Amino acid sequence: MKKRIQKEQNESKRAIRKILEENGSNLQTLLAIIEAGKIAVNELIYDTGKVLIECLFHLSAEKIAGEKKRGKRGEGIYWHGSQKGVVNLQERKVSVERPRLRRKAGGQGAEIEIPAYKEMQKPDVGIHMVASMLRGISTRKYEEVLPEMAESAGIKKSSVSRNYIRQSEKKLQEFAERRWDGIPIVAIFIDGVHVGGYQVLVALGIDGEGIKHVLGIVEGTTENSEVVKALLSDLVERGISPSQPILFIVDGAKALRKGIREVFGNFHPLQRCRIHKERNVLGYLPMEEQKQTRWVMKAAWKCEAQKGIAKLKEHADWLEKKYPKAAASLREGLEEMFTIKRLGLPSSLCRSFGTTNIIENPNSLMRRRTRNVTNWQNGNMVMRWMVTAYTDAELHFHRIGGYKDLWTLEAALQTYKDNAILGKVA
Repeated sequence: MKKRIQKEQNESKRAIRKILEENGSNLQTLLAIIEAGKIAVNELIYDTGKVLIECLFHLSAEKIAGEKKRGKRGEGIYWHGSQKGVVNLQERKVSVERPRLRRKAGGQGAEIEIPAYKEMQKPDVGIHMVASMLRGISTRKYEEVLPEMAESAGIKKSSVSRNYIRQSEKKLQEFAERRWDGIPIVAIFIDGVHVGGYQVLVALGIDGEGIKHVLGIVEGTTENSEVVKALLSDLVERGISPSQPILFIVDGAKALRKGIREVFGNFHPLQRCRIHKERNVLGYLPMEEQKQTRWVMKAAWKCEAQKGIAKLKEHADWLEKKYPKAAASLREGLEEMFTIKRLGLPSSLCRSFGTTNIIENPNSLMRRRTRNVTNWQNGNMVMRWMVTAYTDAELHFHRIGGYKDLWTLEAALQTYKDNAILGKVA
């Protein structure tokens, strides 16, 4: 689709260039005006563009009513003077003059639309506004960003906001209808993010080529099993098959584990985020004790599963005497901290799938794009902004580190499923 549009744009540019070259003498006059300082280049471009648009309207009208003849009315359809109008460009609304056509019979419905004018009235201005607002331009400042044009129809804060709402509603609808049939998702990261006074649950998938996809977004927390099940059930409805084994990477919320088991079954290994675990454990320790425990945990992550678990249990026993809560936090869910090791993944993939860092990056891109929003009015507004921000960030995603080794994950997942069927997986 993009290649086709680009091709059409290039053909249009070549056609315009050819017309201008064939009328070089007229361009010399314009050049002399510019060089004499009588008109600025941007004014020339604006005025020329406006004249071009009005000429296109005239040509479009000629296709319907034929050539305009002074003093004569056409048969059936005739020219009926001109009228002021407004068209939408990418960044502004511009006042233009358009021809009028009428049917000779008159009466209701006698006015005939000019096809080119009708097309240019479509509200595509919102698309550019969405992109600008995501990059930090608030509706209050949008007027300052637009060039000052005397004939530009004023774009106010309210109209920009309405355009953004319309465009973001459209993106939300398109996002909800995305299908994942035929896309081999091998891993899914699930994490929660705070937005104002709201919480949003985000699922990000990795396909067999290492490409990231924002799979689903739902308002709610990782602690709410119903929200988790709603998110996962929606993914299944949109084409992600529970029969295909998938590695899930999550934080420590019990509701996440429960939701995954209830919706996807027992054929899917679950890896706990090691960074979340480190934060939880260190949160129970004074600053002077944190450095040693952090070092022990990072060293354990590099060990094979049984050896790493043994080292962390030993450290938990040492912490038990003075910091029992830290010890309990360290022991909790230890088996799930070493899932990627038991699967036998190479170190390149362990770095990618040992934490939820992969989803933290789009989270930070989202926060950057929504930093100017201070008044989150309701959950629908949150969802519109989140979907718009995440899908915009998706355009800048790179493949995960170690993507060339993903075949080892696919093989390990199939082995895990086979063992689960035979009851060899707890």
